[in-house]
Amino acid sequence: MAPTSTPQTPFGRVLTAMVTPFTADGGLDLDGAQRLAAHLVDSGNDGLVLNGTTGESPTTTDAEKAQLVRAVVEAVGDRAHVITGVGTNNTHHSVELARQAQSAGAHGLLAVTPYYSKPPQEGLYRHTVAIADATDLPVMLYDIPGRAAVALEHDTLVRLGEHPRIVANKDAKGDVAAASRAIADSGLAWYSGDDNLTLPLLSVGAVGVVSVVGHVVAAEMRAMIEAFVAGDHAKALAVHQSLLPVFTGIFRTQGVILSKAALNLQGHPAGPLRLPLVSATDAEITRLKEDLAAGGVHL
Repeated sequence: MAPTSTPQTPFGRVLTAMVTPFTADGGLDLDGAQRLAAHLVDSGNDGLVLNGTTGESPTTTDAEKAQLVRAVVEAVGDRAHVITGVGTNNTHHSVELARQAQSAGAHGLLAVTPYYSKPPQEGLYRHTVAIADATDLPVMLYDIPGRAAVALEHDTLVRLGEHPRIVANKDAKGDVAAASRAIADSGLAWYSGDDNLTLPLLSVGAVGVVSVVGHVVAAEMRAMIEAFVAGDHAKALAVHQSLLPVFTGIFRTQGVILSKAALNLQGHPAGPLRLPLVSATDAEITRLKEDLAAGGVHL
């Protein structure tokens, strides 16, 4: 049973897009995933998003995705929202993944905009509604044109917001003005998909973040959001500014690479990456340590 939520914060406020821990030989590390999930929830996360970009979903099998969901729900499902990515550029496959996710015990679905195919807006709408109609689970959209090559346009977001189970949007569009309009018109609970834009998006109506830096600074991200919600905007700004080196550091190369590097440095389960991603170089790790230290993270 998922933790209590409200229509305004259907998945809580601070969620981390969790890496998928692998063993030294590249296999799925389910024990490590449970330990990492518990650590992340203990650190201040309301929820975890599995099987997304940061979870290396392009390189995990459908069976591995289901196994990961079951393991994490078993570990933390009574005290955190467990959301899983089910979006692909194949609608039929996405529907199958949605049904599999419900069977595995997920509390919600993340539906990324179909990538590579460049469908028109009507195609994006029908694809997403098919996913939402496949289960009883709430759906979070994932609008990330930098990866998908197409964006969910304003009118499409409004249409999708009319669906009873499409309740939220993870916004990685990087356009605060567009977000402001869509928040006002769609009724969707808005989650920042860019860590460094969380505070600006809160100012126009966002409710939280789906974070990558939450692997190492979840408590600080929570403090920033809670300060803003409480009206202490000066404190929220101070926390935001203190985290700027972390925002920069984790994304000097692909975010999964340096998130896993940071977790490995801290002794948490993460392991290697699967090709085409590669582990951080010695030089990248040295720079990461400097960036994290500048942001107050002690390894």
